[in-house]
Amino acid sequence: MSAQYVDSFADDLGPVKILHIYEPKTQLRAIVVVDNLAMGPAIGGCRMATDVSTREVFRLARAMTLKNALNDLPYGGGKSAIIGDAGSDQKEAWVREFARSIRHLEEYIPGPDMGTDEQSMAWVQEEIGRAVGLPTALGGLPLDELGATGFGVAVAADAASEWMQMPLPDARVVIQGFGNVGRAAARFMLERGARIVAVSDSEATLHDASGLDIPALMQHVGRGEKLAAAKQGQVLQRDAALGIDCDIFIPAARPDVFTEANQHLLKATLVLEGANIPITHEAARVLHERGIVVIPDIIANSGGVICAAAEFGGRTREEAFDAIRKTVYRNTTRLLKRVRERKQFPHDAAMKMAREPLLKKMGLYANT
Repeated sequence: MSAQYVDSFADDLGPVKILHIYEPKTQLRAIVVVDNLAMGPAIGGCRMATDVSTREVFRLARAMTLKNALNDLPYGGGKSAIIGDAGSDQKEAWVREFARSIRHLEEYIPGPDMGTDEQSMAWVQEEIGRAVGLPTALGGLPLDELGATGFGVAVAADAASEWMQMPLPDARVVIQGFGNVGRAAARFMLERGARIVAVSDSEATLHDASGLDIPALMQHVGRGEKLAAAKQGQVLQRDAALGIDCDIFIPAARPDVFTEANQHLLKATLVLEGANIPITHEAARVLHERGIVVIPDIIANSGGVICAAAEFGGRTREEAFDAIRKTVYRNTTRLLKRVRERKQFPHDAAMKMAREPLLKKMGLYANT
């Protein structure tokens, strides 16, 4: 990769290393970005998708750098991607080959992400003995099975709703993306009395203003079925979820769901970023100016990495969830206080909160 290309997104924090992997025998293509190691070795998920770019992996790695620093975790930021269909019969071969390819990249610790899961991390662990989000049988804290990221999203909702004086019981919630994070967020929001009025997957949106039967939908999706085949609610086109009137919107799918060009579609009071980088910074500024409260990803979806760090440190599920509860609640409240008192945009405020400990560690701190 040319220095000019790297310089197009390099800054004072990183990246430290960018690795492109190609293995002719299995046709594996993968990308690893180790962004920053100031706080410790890099933890970050390995996703699998057909359309991932180096820039996207870098942006995701940077989000992990900021997220780990903001949550007082002794880890740096990294991310990786296997470029391929997560439903391919080559998946195990690709994951195992990927693991072997990063055997000596000891500063990077992979975990599950979109398109990968606990089983994928078990394959990585078997190959190189270095992964988080492992199955319980291997002594891990399976992030998706426990719903750690979704739990953190719900905790962010607790803190934001108290700050905004917006009760969660009967609050109308739209969840864009009904994968592991979206389903867990739905479950924990239901426990708080919220009403899930719409959910979407890669093909369709289901909408019912009176509230969807989420447990039934979870069973339906668990059988490998698409939402459009579920016999409840109104079936709409996939992106219809972006414009459904609600109190709380949870993007839990791909990056850049909302941009300046389409942010006007959003009809919500509160946004909890369940996915990584689902809203561009430019769009987030406009949403803030419209009076919509946005809790950025490095706070709202940090439950997963807090749980992963707890697993790597040999802590229990109860200890991990207690850490998520305390940390996400604290950071959400700190963010909203900073937004109000310092008149900062939420994404800018969250980034400053994360950069402060990083720059101190790097000896570059300047009061922000």
